[in-house]
Amino acid sequence: MSDRVPRAAVSLPDSATAFLDRQKERLRRLPAQKRIVFPEGGDGRIQEAAGRLTAEGLATPILIDATPDDRYWRILYERRRAKGMTELEARALSRQPLYHGALMVAAGDADGCVGGAVNTTADTVRAALHCVGPAPGVKTVSSVMFVCVEDRGFGNDGVLGFADCAIVADPDAVQLAEIAIATADTYQAVTGAAARVAMLSFSTKGSAEHPFVSKVQEAVRILRERAPRLSVDGELQADAALIASVGASKAAGSPVAGQANVLIFPDLASGNIGYKLVERLGGAAAFGPFLQGLVKPVNDLSRGCSAGDVYSAALITALQ
Repeated sequence: MSDRVPRAAVSLPDSATAFLDRQKERLRRLPAQKRIVFPEGGDGRIQEAAGRLTAEGLATPILIDATPDDRYWRILYERRRAKGMTELEARALSRQPLYHGALMVAAGDADGCVGGAVNTTADTVRAALHCVGPAPGVKTVSSVMFVCVEDRGFGNDGVLGFADCAIVADPDAVQLAEIAIATADTYQAVTGAAARVAMLSFSTKGSAEHPFVSKVQEAVRILRERAPRLSVDGELQADAALIASVGASKAAGSPVAGQANVLIFPDLASGNIGYKLVERLGGAAAFGPFLQGLVKPVNDLSRGCSAGDVYSAALITALQ
């Protein structure tokens, strides 16, 4: 998770409060509590969030607060032996808390993992990829931000999915399509709302010609082949994707224009800049980034996170 002012230090827009309340209600309706492992269980923020999750009956936290044993090493060895990992290396890595937590998820002894409060994003993501890995058929692991804006007429009750804002720097057309499919799945799993996906560009429906535009157009073509039931359109400028009158003018007849709730940015620069501008200038609350495309959920925190950030990350992880 990118470094930001801790969530406890800023007021949440009503859409964010409602978003979190809906996640809590959905978790309470599950037949069994999800088990979320925290590899950095000795950290006070983790302990505070875990206590709150337990007290509210929302999830079962598993805290790793010392060097764990290496009973999961064989899972890691079998996954990485073709890459040259030895049994000795697998045993050593499986005793590192980040790897141990991710391996618990891989083994089915936890339903999700939340780390990164004291470790880097690179280390957290590496452990997730090595221990859990991509879902079948997924070649691109990416991330999504849930952005809650003041005006609840946007997105779904003010909640939008932004991708990719943290992982894939310069996706090609195939990767962009895979990011869109994964983000739509994540958005629907977490919000319960059908995804309406806008593939963003500085052009709408051929209003400009450039290789950057062509990439997005090709991604849309791939999407319509791979996910024909997905409500998607592009290329769309941001105003055409979000504002009904602009969408009707620039992309008449589009099933997405003017009502998008998932925004797919053409590269990491635009995605990261976009969410930070909306958050800082627009007073939005941004939750994430959450990894997607993995077999099972493993997510990253900012080292500057608050206990509230940990708590909200665990809620969404439990619903992925």
